[in-house]
Amino acid sequence: MILPTEPIGSIPRPPWLLAGIADHAAGRIDTAALDTLYDDAVRDTIARLEALGSPVVTDGEQSKPSFATYPVQGVSDLAPDGAVIPFADGHTRQLPRLTAGPFRYAVRSEHYVRAARKHATAPVKQAVIAPSALSLLYPDGGIAGYDRQAFLDDLVDEAEADIRSAFAAGAHSVQLDFTEGRLSVKLDPSKGVLDAFVTLNNRVLDRFSDDERARIGVHTCPGGDQDSTHSLDVDYAELLPHLFALHAGVFYVQLASEPDPDRVLAAIASHSRPDQRIFIGVTDPIDPVVETAELVRDRVLRAAEHIPPDRLGTCDDCGFAPFGDDVSTSRDTAWAKIRARIEGTALAAQQL
Repeated sequence: MILPTEPIGSIPRPPWLLAGIADHAAGRIDTAALDTLYDDAVRDTIARLEALGSPVVTDGEQSKPSFATYPVQGVSDLAPDGAVIPFADGHTRQLPRLTAGPFRYAVRSEHYVRAARKHATAPVKQAVIAPSALSLLYPDGGIAGYDRQAFLDDLVDEAEADIRSAFAAGAHSVQLDFTEGRLSVKLDPSKGVLDAFVTLNNRVLDRFSDDERARIGVHTCPGGDQDSTHSLDVDYAELLPHLFALHAGVFYVQLASEPDPDRVLAAIASHSRPDQRIFIGVTDPIDPVVETAELVRDRVLRAAEHIPPDRLGTCDDCGFAPFGDDVSTSRDTAWAKIRARIEGTALAAQQL
């Protein structure tokens, strides 16, 4: 049998690209020169993924400033003092704050799909940010003349258009990044925020047909940035029943870094639907130790004890560098881990 295996999204940017981004910010190179560097990084990323035998490729998010804020890159109606996301090691990330409406994306994911497909022979998967994450841009104090309901209506329209643009540009599949799901349980144990996130995301997903939703996945993890997480201490059992209420056909679930994977796998088996495919994380991007193919194989075989193999796939726990300035994991380490995932998945498939 064949088990599908896919990257989640971001790959560490090569040092020469990071240097070019710094040069552009300092005015030493122009935008055209930076765009050439971005294209070179995308070409190199896809070539390396295909050389490793990855059946599905991504652009590695080489030209995204971050996995979360790419749609609003260049939007003028933003202030820098938005919601703060704390990580376990003490560092934080801060989202921008919307200051006026109507809300519109400035960049759609079709841009990234087209750039990737110029260089890819394998199917291209596109990661997009879930509307629930972008809902955090709206300030608690509201916006004069633009209430929260009007914002959410615009957000749903924009998120739908973003996904459709990726498919129209030739994406094989689309993945919604939903890292805020687990974090919301930490910030609001009543799960009112989580339920609101699920409802909002389903407003978008319900605009797609069953066949389209079979090509739309949702990624969950406890956040991975600078070798730290924001919600690994949240019990998965608190999230998973709500996660699988999302009307998506595919789920990418961080698992390699979980202390009790069998417990999580049992919960997945209990709460997921038979029509939902589950990709389990078999490599941990924030652990500097590179997994062996044999360890990956064993993780897959353990998962197959809980999830039927015809519904099973593998992935990395998270992206390797979801924020553009994260250099905590080297590009070479990422390739080694991806190789282990691909080879280990093949070993498990042979045994199954």
